[in-house]
Amino acid sequence: MKERGLIHIYCGDGKGKTTAALGLAVRAAGRGKRVLISRFLKTEDSGEVEVLRSIPGITVVPCRKTFGFLFRMTPEQKREAAVYFQQQLEQAAEAAGDYDLLILDEIMASVNGGVVREESLLQFLKNKPEHLEVVLTGRGPSEQLMETADYISEIRAVRHPYEKGIAAREGIEY
Repeated sequence: MKERGLIHIYCGDGKGKTTAALGLAVRAAGRGKRVLISRFLKTEDSGEVEVLRSIPGITVVPCRKTFGFLFRMTPEQKREAAVYFQQQLEQAAEAAGDYDLLILDEIMASVNGGVVREESLLQFLKNKPEHLEVVLTGRGPSEQLMETADYISEIRAVRHPYEKGIAAREGIEY
């Protein structure tokens, strides 16, 4: 009998939400678990992507289309992004039964930005395969999402180099 999978939320304004989720992915793969990572709103230009793809048991679904920052999108771009990201969530949900761990990276930003319907995400979480562990990352989870979660880890920014004008650095922030 398989264990019941739980729901994790990694949220907050601090650096490290995705990093924590990916650490869990590596841990799970190291124990022979099958991991699906679906990246919302993020391009392939991140140092971890190729390494993750080289680890047996980990599948990374990229964000194949870039729409830019949500707050800069035109209404037409936002409609197009909504179709794309809603389909991405649906595809992850369909594939989820074949995996032990599903990471929906930046799903909260996708919901908050209006490109993924929260009702769809909540419906998936309610009906997910019993064994599936699910990790949701991003800022500002709704009360409904937090009520659904078994784990909630908030990463708080105390200090960040961006405040001193230091831009994101390759290999550290991406």
